[in-house]
Amino acid sequence: MKKTFSRLIWVPRIIMIAFILFLLLFSFDVFGMEGGAFEKIGGFLVHAAPSIAMAVLLGVFWNRPFVSGWVFIGAAVFLTLFFNTYVRAENFLMISLPALLSGVLFLLASKTGKIKQVSDA
Repeated sequence: MKKTFSRLIWVPRIIMIAFILFLLLFSFDVFGMEGGAFEKIGGFLVHAAPSIAMAVLLGVFWNRPFVSGWVFIGAAVFLTLFFNTYVRAENFLMISLPALLSGVLFLLASKTGKIKQVSDA
């Protein structure tokens, strides 16, 4: 049996992939600082932790849009509170909104694009 999803499912996936790459860009500034190779790699991993976490979440829940929706809405709330993005609108728009938007779109895709069971027989 195969599962097929609505084409709407690709919109939040693409948003999350772009958001993960955007967050990952901020991690590369570590290599311009002074320090040894191990310090730079360690700094990179610390700075890349949010990107890695989002990528893991996206990979784990790739074919579960309903769960993905709630996971990324929760991630948006976490990002808002942890990074205090509620203080400035531009920070909220860059850091919290993409996760919130993709979470809502995942939920919408799970409701409108009902999973259809297609048999191979």
